[in-house]
Amino acid sequence: MSHPHRTLRTLHTLPTLHTLRRFAVLAAAAVLGAGTALTFAPPAAAEPATAVGFPSGASATRYSGLAFDTCTAPPLTAIRAWSASPYRAVGVYIGGINRTCAQPQLTASWVTSVSALKWRLLPIYKGLQPPCGGRPTDAKISSAAATARSQGTAAAADAIAKAKSLGMQPGSAFYNDIEHYVQTDNTCRLAVLSYVSGWTKELHRLGYVSGVYMNLNLGARQLSDAYTSTSYARPDALWIARYDGTDSLKGWTNIADSKWASHQRAKQFKGSHDETYGGVTLNIDTDRLDTPVATVAYTYTVTSSTALNARTGPTTGYPVAKSYAPRSALKVVCQAPGSTVGSTPVWDKLSDGTYVTDRYVSTPSNTTYSAPLPRCTYPYQTTAPGGLTVRTGPGTSYAAVGTLPNGALAWVYCQRSGSTVATTKIWDRMDNGRYVSDYYVATPSNTTYSKPAPRC
Repeated sequence: MSHPHRTLRTLHTLPTLHTLRRFAVLAAAAVLGAGTALTFAPPAAAEPATAVGFPSGASATRYSGLAFDTCTAPPLTAIRAWSASPYRAVGVYIGGINRTCAQPQLTASWVTSVSALKWRLLPIYKGLQPPCGGRPTDAKISSAAATARSQGTAAAADAIAKAKSLGMQPGSAFYNDIEHYVQTDNTCRLAVLSYVSGWTKELHRLGYVSGVYMNLNLGARQLSDAYTSTSYARPDALWIARYDGTDSLKGWTNIADSKWASHQRAKQFKGSHDETYGGVTLNIDTDRLDTPVATVAYTYTVTSSTALNARTGPTTGYPVAKSYAPRSALKVVCQAPGSTVGSTPVWDKLSDGTYVTDRYVSTPSNTTYSAPLPRCTYPYQTTAPGGLTVRTGPGTSYAAVGTLPNGALAWVYCQRSGSTVATTKIWDRMDNGRYVSDYYVATPSNTTYSKPAPRC
């Protein structure tokens, strides 16, 4: 932010970015044994944990590690040179009325090429700014809360359109850059919260993950204060700016570690500076991520000598939806476990939502998972006020092995029937192999299965 070309950074000393559904009265209900008498409250209003309507071809992708962001997306040659760096994710400004840097490199072809080099992308959207913050020349969020909410909805729709043109898939996470603003202006605070709520709710409705970037002390605290408010839809991930040189994703001032606790945090911990790798120097900000990022499709080909069946789920027991001729191109978004075919239990999910066995696809391995393809997951916020018990199996009789705090993401990859909790027998198996009751997860239904997660 000391660099004049980085116009979204305004103060060097104030870090800025360049740079329920189902609440139950008894929080403990989810941790009790099957024989315990339980009393459940009905699901509350959709906010703060609004359901995500992932379409059939969606999958979320997450990244844990170092990242950098630059005002202008670097040339592909620079990304190749930076294979020698400790970074494997890059923040890119996909749009927004207040995006200032030109993006000559940021095309669908660039996204495809960078992704093929095993980089993850962190999409940033710099839309309207707080009425009491940002730069004087920025287009502003309305001070009227209802209008601000509509503006957030429109921003989400625009971000999705921009991302689609770049080849980013449903299930991607987008981060709305909200610059620092005056903390004592209550009207401004409510406008920002309403805008972020509209942004989040519309992204969820259309099958995407909501992220927000804010200054730790000049924005993020107010978002944290509204974490359980039923007046606002809560974003799934929080990316803060705090230039203290510490990359920890815990111990943030005024933000409890129990908030945005399950692969939902990022920190921009070092501001504008030069780094050189492979002979190429870039001016960057440095970030530590453990968050959802963009989902992209990777092109592979059919290797079988006969037609390859694409099924509606990742086992041979699912119906055949279509078939692909030998050497056909496939757009793969993620991989999932399923029935074993030949030498592998891995199945590839295609961008249309169908699955093919990886045994006959030109991925690097035909026995196990292949980087850079992510695992297929569908993150939804949890809604148990006191935390949701994680178990070893799909029922309250299984051993408890942990707790997801209220609002944490349950990274679901399949669902199955188990013991009844309130209105549902459905249990969600997460990508770590553990289970939680679907009643306390903001999936589209709290009575039955929710697509596109397959049956376990």
